Amino acid sequence: MPTKRPAPTSTTLIHDGRPRFVPGDGVPVPIVQSSTFIFRDTAELVSFFEGTHADESRGEYGRYGNPTVNALEGRLAILEGADDALSFASGMAAMTTTILALVKAGQHVVLFKDGYRKTRDFVTKTLGRFGVTSSVVEPGNLDELAAAMRPETRLVIGEAPTNPYLRCADLQAVAQVVRKTRGAKLVVDATLASPLGFRPLEHGADLSVQSATKYLAGHHDVLGGCVAGSRDLVSLVRELRGATGAMLDPHAAFLIARGLDTLALRMERHNASGVALARALEGHPKVLRAHHPSLESHPDHAIAARFFAGTGGVVSFVSSGGLAGARAVCDRVKIARIGPSFGGPQTLIEPVAIMSYFEQGPEGRALLGIEEGLVRVACGLEDTAAVVADVVGALDD
Repeated sequence: MPTKRPAPTSTTLIHDGRPRFVPGDGVPVPIVQSSTFIFRDTAELVSFFEGTHADESRGEYGRYGNPTVNALEGRLAILEGADDALSFASGMAAMTTTILALVKAGQHVVLFKDGYRKTRDFVTKTLGRFGVTSSVVEPGNLDELAAAMRPETRLVIGEAPTNPYLRCADLQAVAQVVRKTRGAKLVVDATLASPLGFRPLEHGADLSVQSATKYLAGHHDVLGGCVAGSRDLVSLVRELRGATGAMLDPHAAFLIARGLDTLALRMERHNASGVALARALEGHPKVLRAHHPSLESHPDHAIAARFFAGTGGVVSFVSSGGLAGARAVCDRVKIARIGPSFGGPQTLIEPVAIMSYFEQGPEGRALLGIEEGLVRVACGLEDTAAVVADVVGALDD
């Protein structure tokens, strides 16, 4: 098993990885808004490329690094319990660059059936055009996973929890299956839990991916992503990032770093509201099924209770009124706002069939396992009782 490093606390989130003193004696690491960095002489240039330069945070060219971005990446590595971390312009940039860095034509990728649609589309459609094959398996079904593995399998991509049904696989068991295929790596997107709820690297994942847009930044005001893992694997992704230009900009890095300072406090509210809303929805006469790992009715409740410190504030449920019922709930809420994403102060709600799978049509959604009445609620930072009353009240109207 990988080395387990101390879990982050509010204190370590605020202080660890941050320079003791910054230019100008300010408290936050400043925004270094520069695309190009100069050197005093060629000796300093050589020391930079040799890795012996006294200032490890300095940059050369903005597409490869920036002092503000580098400082954030150091903090992200500590947060994930990783040797190294990279940041990107979005969560999808982090995921797609990671996949491209590790897969080539003729190789095979395995995906969890329940998962973020854009990741699945990138593998099955975009990479499929370039000779990469793929298979889709149920999250946590070890027999199905083992049957899907091939000698040419290079990646298994999972989520913890998955989106939108919040499945929680036993990643330690998944990793054992993956490692039976030589050269195969396990990449896990744990955005829905945040690194405070689940750190995939401690459970056998080779790389952990996060959409920093969500809980890490925490304010619905910035796009970003990150990948963390061993130095060897991260170095492969770093090399490709420099070629694709998927670099995070310094102002976005500043905003995400600001979000890390309050992450522990915010996740307490997100987690609490998610649990409370799920319990209120379970058994409601207009709800066919509520999906949240805190519920004993959830198929992965035992796994979540064993391995997760928190599963976040995203809750999904199926309206008994089908798509019309899902739309009615979303139209009736007073506090929640209709919109995608999660992790910010404002509670968001969406009819999943429309917001995320509109162009698929009913038949296409059925093939993907998306129920017409599925509603996803991303609990924000409002009072927990107010969020619960808002959604339940919309169902009761």
